[in-house]
Amino acid sequence: MVTLSAGIPVTKEPQGLSRSDGQRPDGLTLIPWQAGKAMTWDVTVVSPLAESYVDTAAQDAGAVAELAAARKTAKCAALESRYLFQPIAVESPGPINCSAVSFLSGPGRRIAEVSGETRDGSFLFQQLSVLIKRFNAVLLHDCFVDEVAGHSS
Repeated sequence: MVTLSAGIPVTKEPQGLSRSDGQRPDGLTLIPWQAGKAMTWDVTVVSPLAESYVDTAAQDAGAVAELAAARKTAKCAALESRYLFQPIAVESPGPINCSAVSFLSGPGRRIAEVSGETRDGSFLFQQLSVLIKRFNAVLLHDCFVDEVAGHSS
């Protein structure tokens, strides 16, 4: 599979790669990204409103995303001898871990170069924001559907 927008060949959930928990990372570049190594990444969306994150969330905006990114990095430590690894952790209200913002800016610039539209890098982050909002809407909807269904039974 090739990301058409940036012209970078990638594969989703690559076979033969697994994290410490047996799961596969979300993606892998099919060409070297840097220093002769392909890039692999794994995405997580976390809610700073979860009871287990409230204290961390109170410290700073994005603190929960940074914590989740550190946990992803630990789970993927075994991959780092052969691949570059990039955690992408997004808090449901929107903040993204710092290293992911830096990482995503690269493909954003590449998309803008390929398309000739200078705003395409910004559009990438806007699209991510819309995906998170849709995800939140589904979660909220499902919450109400379960609650209504439970009362009507």
